Amino acid sequence: MKHQAAAARKWRSVARQVQRHFPAHLPPLLFLTDPARTPDPVSVARTLPVGAGVIYRHFGAADRHSVAGQLADVCSDRGLCFLVAADSELALATGADGVHWPEARLSESLQHLGKFALQTASAHSPQAIRAAYKAGLDAALVSTVFPSNSPSASPPLGPTRFRCWTKAAPMPTYALGGVNTANAGCVADFAGIAAIEGFV
Repeated sequence: MKHQAAAARKWRSVARQVQRHFPAHLPPLLFLTDPARTPDPVSVARTLPVGAGVIYRHFGAADRHSVAGQLADVCSDRGLCFLVAADSELALATGADGVHWPEARLSESLQHLGKFALQTASAHSPQAIRAAYKAGLDAALVSTVFPSNSPSASPPLGPTRFRCWTKAAPMPTYALGGVNTANAGCVADFAGIAAIEGFV
């Protein structure tokens, strides 16, 4: 319990760092779910600071409608932003605030402009960030910033290179990949924070 309380305090502090410079309509922190790495996303969502956001990634899970409904309820009750990854139908069905798109499926976002309060996309290069901007999206989640446990993670950019990408970006960015309470402060002064296991 002490560890959880300390982590919650650190995340609130990081959120305040981000809020000093980030657009007010964007959540300063984003929790990305993962069926294998965050098996109980609803419990994690209940610990997030008010104003944070959840991106539900179901990867075709059979229980996705139930889990999405639970997450939508928690987010509504706790003042969190709720997005569904790569599934606009599920986002509409659950009353989600928006959709998050993988870089490879960015073109699909064009069909949904104006239907949601927020649309974000993953990006692995400056070119991908610019493409997300041209598509009319609200923010890009850039990875991989720090060494990550993800089996699909690319070599980490590191905070210095990520800062260069962000300063040149035409839109707000989030740091994703290996982000946790120990390193989030390194990038929170110039970007939003997105994490998977970092919130567990």
